[in-house]
Formats: sequence, structure tokens, C-alpha cells
Amino acid sequence: MSQNSDDLITVLDAGSAKTRVLVAEIHDGALRYRAHGSAISAGMRKGVISDLHPAAKAINQAATEAEQMAHAVLANCVVGVGGPHVRGVNSQGGVSLGGRLREITREDVRAAVDRARSVSLPADREVVHLLPQQFILDEQPGIHDPVGMIGNRLEVNLHISTCSASAAQSVITCANKAGLEVLDTVFEAIAAAESTVSADERELGVCLADIGAGSTELVVFFEGAVAHTASLPIGGDHFTNDLAVGLHTTVEEAEFLKLQYGNCVVTSVPSGSEVELAPGENGPARVVRQRYLSEILEPRARELFHLLRENLRQGGVLEALGAGCVFTGGGSRLMGLLEVAESLLHVPARIGYPVPLSRMPEELIQPEFAAAVGMLLYSHRTRVLRAAEDQGLRAKLRAIFAGSV
Repeated sequence: MSQNSDDLITVLDAGSAKTRVLVAEIHDGALRYRAHGSAISAGMRKGVISDLHPAAKAINQAATEAEQMAHAVLANCVVGVGGPHVRGVNSQGGVSLGGRLREITREDVRAAVDRARSVSLPADREVVHLLPQQFILDEQPGIHDPVGMIGNRLEVNLHISTCSASAAQSVITCANKAGLEVLDTVFEAIAAAESTVSADERELGVCLADIGAGSTELVVFFEGAVAHTASLPIGGDHFTNDLAVGLHTTVEEAEFLKLQYGNCVVTSVPSGSEVELAPGENGPARVVRQRYLSEILEPRARELFHLLRENLRQGGVLEALGAGCVFTGGGSRLMGLLEVAESLLHVPARIGYPVPLSRMPEELIQPEFAAAVGMLLYSHRTRVLRAAEDQGLRAKLRAIFAGSV
């Protein structure tokens, strides 16, 4: 195998059901699919790692598979963070630039953001993202990038996405045990939005909900900026467990029945339709009404969207969804989910499929890969922005030294 290249970007999505590693290469400035690996997750409970050893083993298995496909050593990665411990808060702060008007620099922007981020957070909270919503220059709002403009007071409205420090550190530790150095962490809903939500939708107002196995992560965009982030403690596994209990069957068969015959709208299922359950250890095969599956699934779907609606209302963004809702993640595959969402949220809804990378297999253009593909796009974009900033700084330094000669 060749050594790890600076042209490779590796991301790790350690979900409650599946652990995925996705690798892309930068070719002529654009991303191109290189490899992927996956493993059944272990050591996870309610969206967070509960046992380091099996979780690290699953990550190592997925990373090894990706390495073999990529024919390269994967030394570092970007990790997705999710689970019910993720929360967001809005803040505001600003800096005075002196009595005279002057040009706004990148350092002024950083100073304003630092002032806005200095909110009191509990000791166990860690900042994942600092996301400027708008800048206000001399009481003029609605500015996205004030660098180069003239003024004497700069303020910023900032969204701060936070997570449990211990939960994030557990994922990083597992990645390290699997031989991967973690370069950055990304909130999974923001990553999923990167690959599924258009610029027009972000401007009009949209909620992206990434329905994973153990939890549902969400992010709301309005006027092009992040207005709200949160996580709900319901995911696809809750639907599966409800079926397993209601049908007195295994979790594995309940998952199969959910995907093959499940529907969240009882009236959408023909009244005479029946489903045959596999025989149990001590009994023959059973036949149940297909509508009975829906009678179990529909209340859970309604609970999920009642929670979502209440969360959006408390965040002050329920009325800001001009473009509706986008649902992605493996849990979004459930039939009838969109109908329930539209009836309770009163906005249009659609399934979010990730934008395909060059050479990416069709099997990866599925909702469950939205977060991983989005992490690649997010990492590439931030790398390009940092390179541009570094280049600008170097140009300034050259100009300073050239002027001193």
C-alpha cells in the first residue's frame, strides 16, 4: 500500500447501527470517490458509545476495508458527532473598531466571533461549530462577509452547536484505537445538509432531519445561515423495537418486516393484506394483518413529529420553513413517513439523497450515506477556505517585507 496522501480525505460515521468509513481524493481541485468500508456497530447505546473496545473494533474493521479498497494507508479522519447530547444556542457579541472609520479585517471578524462565543457553558459541554448567522456593521444588519467594508463597530449573531465533551472524546478515543488521528468533528445533521440541501432551500428556510438508528439530528437554515440545531431521542431502532414487542418476534425479523411491509399510515395499507412471520423456536409460522404493523408504527411516527414540531417551536423556527423539511438517514426509508410529517408540520417534505461524487457507486447514493458524503464535502470546503486564507496571509506578509526593503 502507498503511504497516506494529502490529497485523500477520510471521514468516519460511527452510527448506532452501522459504522462507515468513506474516502475521497482531491483530483483537479474536485472530490472524487476512492473507497468505503462498513461494519455493524457495537458498543453503542442511545446514540453514544457505551463500550470502547467493541466500538473501536467496528471502526477498525470499516477502516481496514476502506484501506484495502483505496490501496492507501488511512492515517487521519474527520468524525461525525450526533446523539441526544447535541444542543445549539444562539448568541450575540461585537467589538468596537475605534473612533474613526476603518476597513474591516479578518482579525476583526474573529474578534467579534470570539466575543459572541464567550457565553457560559456547563463544564461538560464542548463547542462543535461556531456558525455566524449575520454580521451587523454600524447597526446595518444582514451582512454575510464584512471583510473589506468600512465601519467602526462590528457585531455578529452567532449559532453555537455544542455536544457532550465525554461523548465526543469517546468517539475520538475509539478512532485513535483503530489507528486514525481525528482532525476535526462535524455535527452529523450539518454534514447531511451539505450533501442534500440546496442553496435556495437554505435561503427560504428548511429543516434537515437526519433519522439515524438511535436518534434524529436536525438543523434549520434560514436566509442561508444556521438558525437552530438539536437532537431528538427517537430513531429507526425505536420503530423496530416497537414491532419486535408487538409481534413477539426477534429484532432482526422486525427490522425486515418494517422495511418490507411497514407503513406509518394505517389507511394506506389494504385491509385484507396479510404478512407471514417466520416460525419461532417453539412454534409454526404465523400470519398477521399488514395493517397491524402500521397500527404499531403510526403512533411512533406521530410521536417523532410531535417532538420535532415542539422542538422547532421552542427554537423559534417553526414558522421559518418556507422550503419545508428534508428527511435523510436510514430511518427516512420507512413508508408513509413523509405523509405523517406533512400532516403534523403543515409543510412540504421530501427524502434527501446525497449528491453523488465522481465515480461513487450507486449503492452509496442512499439516505443512510448522506452524513458521510456530506462530511467529505464539508471537509473539502473548509480545506479550500483555509488554503485561501493562508494564501492571503502569505501575500500580505510578502507585501510587508517587500515594502521594508
